[in-house]
Amino acid sequence: MSQRQVLQGLEEYRKARLQFVQRVAEQATRPQNLETLQSAGVISLLRPLLLDVVPTIQQTAALALGRLANYSDDLAEAVVKGDILPQLVYSLAEQNRFYKKAAAFVLRAVGKHSPQRAQAIVDCGALDALVICLEDFDPGVKEAAAWALGCTSRHNAELSQAVVDAGAVPLLVLCIQEPEIALKRIAALALSDISKHSPELAQTVVDAGAIAHLAQMILNPDAKLKHQVLSALGQIAKHSVDLAEMVVEAEIFPVVLTCLKDKDEYVKKSACTLIREIAKHTPELSQLVVNAGGVASVTDCIGSCRGNTRLPGIMMLGYVAAHSENLAMAVIISKCKKAIKGILPKCTYLPALEPFLYGAPPNILKHVLGQFSKVLPHDSKARRLFVTSGGLKKVQEIQADPGSLLQEYINSINNCYPEEVVRVLPKEFEVERRRKRLLFFLTAHGTHLSFMSNPQCLPLLRSREATEAQ
Repeated sequence: MSQRQVLQGLEEYRKARLQFVQRVAEQATRPQNLETLQSAGVISLLRPLLLDVVPTIQQTAALALGRLANYSDDLAEAVVKGDILPQLVYSLAEQNRFYKKAAAFVLRAVGKHSPQRAQAIVDCGALDALVICLEDFDPGVKEAAAWALGCTSRHNAELSQAVVDAGAVPLLVLCIQEPEIALKRIAALALSDISKHSPELAQTVVDAGAIAHLAQMILNPDAKLKHQVLSALGQIAKHSVDLAEMVVEAEIFPVVLTCLKDKDEYVKKSACTLIREIAKHTPELSQLVVNAGGVASVTDCIGSCRGNTRLPGIMMLGYVAAHSENLAMAVIISKCKKAIKGILPKCTYLPALEPFLYGAPPNILKHVLGQFSKVLPHDSKARRLFVTSGGLKKVQEIQADPGSLLQEYINSINNCYPEEVVRVLPKEFEVERRRKRLLFFLTAHGTHLSFMSNPQCLPLLRSREATEAQ
């Protein structure tokens, strides 16, 4: 047999191996094929190809195994029992970036299913290799390693502690500072998964300087990144007053409130969750949320959402209201304001609106006067009633900044009446003011109150005012 024939046979064998792993990797993308592949023993056939001399075959074999393990816990268990993980870890530090990404994908696919599978990742020594990958030059390798570490740590505190002990947290904090959005997302997710289990783990993330860098990304235009950032901050803040205060000190208010108006439902839910985890701890933190406009913003967010997305916001309002009567009143007022603003434009029976002229806050009063200015020009009966009830007189007492919308509404209402009617009202106010002062004067001196009905009482009031002026 000639040398050419020998080489030709080897080349055919190489092509057959490559064709095999490529076909398995492609077939593993279809769920209907997975049971057949498993029963045919494909995992044991792929195992030796992880050490193939051809890099492409190695990488494709790892990709096929990752797709198999990713599908179900049973297949992930088969990968673990097939003694494949030690081979992956051994090659992780030696091979090129393409193999590293494929190997990290297999580890993630195995570890994500259950604490038992994640523990197998820890037991085979993969964490140290994955942490080394976080320092790789290639962002894709960093992303794959961070994802595998996050999937391992998400299950319980013990696994998260193993990830922390491997030195992952400082490198994950560095990863969220990288320019690649995908890497930022996965690193923030991993920090969130580590922080959620206990105050001690959350403190480890805080000590690595994560809060400041996470807070800076709240307004990032990428919705998925915002969701992960808000989630991580919420997982930190939920454990204790001190951690919540550290999150607040990163000046997340009022910036975080803008996320409540985001188009993405997950961003809204994560923002409500973060605010809830802060407000639940103390009345002081709840008051801070109220002062920043958080209650009103969350109320609006609840109204714009559907289903379970509203739950964190509703819980947040409950936590705030539970702290004190004043905070409960702030929640009630916020809810009522929204309802009133929605009702006012539909109310054309003006006597029902007049009580608002006497006690409504400015932001509600503006809408009340706006409704009067719309109805009065077209309803003569309402105009008469508005004068006889004292409503027009009350409007003249309202102080409004020149050029403001409130002043425009007042002017529109006044324009519905003859000028002499509006002009005489201030004089009536002066008479009423003097009558009240005389009432006080006469009462103080024991004079019978029926004296008030006598018009001659006004000169006495004037003399009294002149005495006071001297």
